[in-house]
Amino acid sequence: MKPTQSDPTVQPVPAAVVAAVDAADTTLSNPRWAVLALGANLGNRLENLQGAVDALGDTPGLRVKVVSPVYETEPWGVEPDSQPSYLNAVALVKTTLPPSSLLERAQAVEEAFLRVRDERWGARTLDVDIITYADVVSDDPVLTLPHPRAHQRAFVLAPWHDADPEAQLPGHGPVAALLAVVDRAGVTPRTDLELRLPE
Repeated sequence: MKPTQSDPTVQPVPAAVVAAVDAADTTLSNPRWAVLALGANLGNRLENLQGAVDALGDTPGLRVKVVSPVYETEPWGVEPDSQPSYLNAVALVKTTLPPSSLLERAQAVEEAFLRVRDERWGARTLDVDIITYADVVSDDPVLTLPHPRAHQRAFVLAPWHDADPEAQLPGHGPVAALLAVVDRAGVTPRTDLELRLPE
């Protein structure tokens, strides 16, 4: 199913951009949809997120198809006021990369933005998480699919729902239903900020 953008805060993608991206899809053989969550709470957060979108767009075998609105989020899993707030978004991509290669690319993009992995849930310049890869379900500890905590995180579910209101989280059901029951405190849409699709 192709994602839609029905939320009024989602800026429509110009037809020329859609045509260019769709034409580029002819270079992909049997692409799969994947959902990537983006986050940053150090440095220029919006520039870091846009840089991640652009770097993903430059990846052979990957096309960024939809970028969600941006949300400001209180840090998750840490003491209140112990870290700066995050900017979060979701990118929907089509890719021929297998999950392991997509993970390698996501981590390479993080490292390009000087991501430091000193502590779990530590502050970071950039976070690129694979939330889903097609309908793949895997308990591989290197890459668990779908992301094992996505169903609990409003900062993933809210932008994902904006980008694709009909989205399904394998094993958990409709994203809309999950979003209706999850705690959304501290997750605020930033209508003054916007990410663009790669050119």
